[in-house]
Amino acid sequence: MHQSNTSHTNDTSNANARRSFLKKLGAAVGTATVAGTLPTTTRAAISEQKVQYGMLIDTRRCIGCHSCTVACKAEYDVPLGSSRSWVAYVEKGDYPNVSRNFLPQLCNHCSTPYCVPVCPTVPRATYKREEDGIVVVDSDLCIGCKNCVQACPYEARFMNPVTGVADKCDFCVHRVSQGLTPACVETCIGGARIFGDLNDPDSEISRMIATNTVSVLKPKIGTQPNVFYIAADDPDELDRGTNQYLRVTTHRKYEQRV
Repeated sequence: MHQSNTSHTNDTSNANARRSFLKKLGAAVGTATVAGTLPTTTRAAISEQKVQYGMLIDTRRCIGCHSCTVACKAEYDVPLGSSRSWVAYVEKGDYPNVSRNFLPQLCNHCSTPYCVPVCPTVPRATYKREEDGIVVVDSDLCIGCKNCVQACPYEARFMNPVTGVADKCDFCVHRVSQGLTPACVETCIGGARIFGDLNDPDSEISRMIATNTVSVLKPKIGTQPNVFYIAADDPDELDRGTNQYLRVTTHRKYEQRV
């Protein structure tokens, strides 16, 4: 019993420290507002680049099959217990008005990423590619300090237990550079994921964003994500001040919310 209480105290302390760290980063970056189409601040940030790859996830078409997670693991030989891409289950409501929705998640390849400025190496192991806006990790430069893992407000990064360096989704840059789509997009049986150039008004992703109400995760922290959602049931935006039942199952090794 004593060990359980100590573990709970340590977890609480770590969570509080992480929240404090993210608040300081957020204060430095500012805030962002999400509209029915691409946010104005995001448009301004990506218009300076010739190409800005992004992803649109239509949760209405997601069936929670986890094929995206499996495809990603197969593509990168992701170690057991770690995930570059995952699908959370969001359950809420009071009987008989209850619902379960699926929320696929991955690195948001932000226009203003928190993970980049905290990288201590020179040149930085974590950086945003100028040619296409993809945020990547150079495993040869990474020293395993975990700064970027701690800084990411989306919990999209992890320390690879095999390589000892930071790891995350990179939009399958090796496939994209060859004109292919990311593995998760290729394998999605519901066609819920659309990948493309946000700066190209004629691309499928741009047309879908222009004609649908979209949102991003954690819109108020100023990261300007380049992963957009249609009909997302974002638990961070739900009213937690009510007595309504809410449970989020992340299907990751370390459950972040219960």
